[in-house]
Amino acid sequence: MVAGTAPWVWMILTPSSSAVRELRAVPLVDLVQVLADGGLTAFFQVGGNLLVFAAFGFFAPQRWPIGVAAVTLVAASASVVVEVLQYALALGRVTSVDDVLLNAAGAALAAVLSRRLVLAPAAATPASA
Repeated sequence: MVAGTAPWVWMILTPSSSAVRELRAVPLVDLVQVLADGGLTAFFQVGGNLLVFAAFGFFAPQRWPIGVAAVTLVAASASVVVEVLQYALALGRVTSVDDVLLNAAGAALAAVLSRRLVLAPAAATPASA
């Protein structure tokens, strides 16, 4: 979980050469704009945000008895902390509510995938007597 999440958080909290500190607090506006631009930028912006807490989302249900809703809540909370730090530390990055939504969605999707991959093989094996 840590090895898959820490590099993304490190990258997000690394100062950018841009001196701009911007807050985008209206949900889905930033996402629509990125998708409208299309191309590799949209792919890397959306894909990267989905992957930030995906390792946590995949491995947390295997480590602790928590469901997808709890994974999503923890990932969303951690993402809010990261976005607030970006803004408060004036790292020259855009602080966006859409990043929080995508980070949490990535963790949730990974948790669902984890449960299907881990529980499905266990359910398919016959019970030993």
